[in-house]
Amino acid sequence: MRLAYIDYHTCGEPVRIVTSGYPQLTGAGILDKRRQARKSYDHVRRAMMLEPRGHDGMYGVIPVAASHLEAAFGVLFTHNEGYSTMCGHATIALGRYAIEQGLVEATEPVTRFAIEAPCGLVRLTCEVEGGKVGDVSFESVPAFVEARDLVVPVPGYREIITDIAYGGAYYCILPASRFGLDLMQTPIEEIVAAAGALTDQVRASRRIMHPTEPDLGFLYGTIVTDEAGPGEDSFNLCVFAERQIDRSPTGSGVTARMALDHAKGLIPIGRSRRIRSITGGTFTGKVIGPVDFLAAGAVTVAVGGRGHLAGEGSFIIEADDPLGHGFALPKRFAEIAG
Repeated sequence: MRLAYIDYHTCGEPVRIVTSGYPQLTGAGILDKRRQARKSYDHVRRAMMLEPRGHDGMYGVIPVAASHLEAAFGVLFTHNEGYSTMCGHATIALGRYAIEQGLVEATEPVTRFAIEAPCGLVRLTCEVEGGKVGDVSFESVPAFVEARDLVVPVPGYREIITDIAYGGAYYCILPASRFGLDLMQTPIEEIVAAAGALTDQVRASRRIMHPTEPDLGFLYGTIVTDEAGPGEDSFNLCVFAERQIDRSPTGSGVTARMALDHAKGLIPIGRSRRIRSITGGTFTGKVIGPVDFLAAGAVTVAVGGRGHLAGEGSFIIEADDPLGHGFALPKRFAEIAG
C-alpha cells in the first residue's frame, strides 16, 4: 500500500494531508464517512500518525467528498487516538493547501471558500499574493458555553472548578492556578498530567450532549490558560485526545475561549484578542456576533493564523511488516510480552 501526502505546520503543530492512496469513503454525510473511517480504515490512520512514520504528536487530514452544497470539499481530522470533530490549525493550513494545489480557484487579494468538517460548514478567508497564500482565517460553527463553574473532584488535586465550552469540539477551560500550578513556570509534564486528569474525570462523570449531533457530544480535551486579562495577549496549552499537546494555540480552542469570555462579558463583539502557544505561535480570535442555534448564547467566532509548507512524499506499507500500521511506544515491556 502506498500513501502520498503533503506536510504543513501551523505554529509548529503538524498537518499531514493525504493526497492519494486512502480508500474511498462511501458514507452519505461527513459524519457517516467519519464512522466508516473509524470502523474500517483505522489502521491507515495509525500508519500515518504513529511511529515509524509519525509520532504521538502528529496530526492529519483526510480530504473527502463534501455532502454540503457550499463546501469545496470535506475533511476528516486525525490524531494519535482517533478523529477530531474540528481543527482550526489544520483548517488554516488547508486554506493554503486548497489554493496552492488548485482545489479552489485563487482570487487575489482575497480568496473565500468553505469546507465541510465533521462539526459543520467552516468558511475560510485567505490572503493571496502572487499565487501564494498568507494569513488565513475561518468563521466557526456556532460556539457556546456548555457549563460554568463546574466543580470536579480530581484525584491528586483538590476540587477543581472549570468551565466547558464548545468551538467545534468541547473543552474544559481554566487557568493553571486552579491546579495550584503556574502556566509559565511549571514543567510542562505536570501541566499535561493535571489537564489529562481533569479530562479523564469529566469524561467519566459527565455526559455531554451536542444540541444537534450525537457524534459531536464528547469532551475532546482541556485548555490550561495563564492569568492574562481579557484585553491582553494570553498563553494557553491544549491537551487533547490521549494527552497529546497542541503546539499551536488550538483554533477550535480559541473559538471556545472567545465564546466563553464573551458569555462572561469580558470580550465584546468585534474585539480581537491574540492567543499564543507553547511555541510562541499566535492566533487571533474575534467574536463576530450571535447566531441562531439551539444552544443559548451561541456566537460565531473568527480565528486567524498562518500555515507553512514542511514537505511532501509517500509512505509504503509492506504487507508483511508487523509494525507497518503504526505503533505507540508501550510504557512497560510487559505490555508486549507474550
